[in-house]
Amino acid sequence: MNRVRACAEPDIASILGIINAAAQAYRGVIPPDCWHEPYMSEAQFRRDLNAGVEFWGYEIDGNLVGVMGIQRVHEVELIRHAYVLPGSQRLGVGGILIDHLLRQSARRMLVGTWADASWAIEFYRRHGFDLVTSQSRKDELLKTYWTIPDRQIETSVVLELNSQRGASSRTMRAAMSRC
Repeated sequence: MNRVRACAEPDIASILGIINAAAQAYRGVIPPDCWHEPYMSEAQFRRDLNAGVEFWGYEIDGNLVGVMGIQRVHEVELIRHAYVLPGSQRLGVGGILIDHLLRQSARRMLVGTWADASWAIEFYRRHGFDLVTSQSRKDELLKTYWTIPDRQIETSVVLELNSQRGASSRTMRAAMSRC
């Protein structure tokens, strides 16, 4: 059975395994001074949980293969830590997870990613997010809603859910879920 579900304490090892395996795609894309091994430690993961990141996972036949976090910060929700196991990529797992999170939220949504991660940027654009093109606005958003080092701010981008496409996508998804 395939399903989206909330993640819990017993899932932490699986979530970290997914994040750290999938994050290998960023090796050589993230500036070397920003890369670390493992990409996400358990201590960092727990800090994010304590900061309010809620993780959702996608299971295939009872095995967690993808995760995506959401975090309320002030008046927005941030998509955080979206990863799919390498062997389960290109099966629609990320799309299912982001659609699930979009259906659950009526708030303004933002996502940050590395500027050179073109595949991640394209994924979010396909799901109704627009790239924030103003450098000063991008920097302001990252400083307001994320707690990241200045170097990461320099090398990251922000995408914002297009309010028109986001609203129509939510309406369409809600109607489809009733079928």
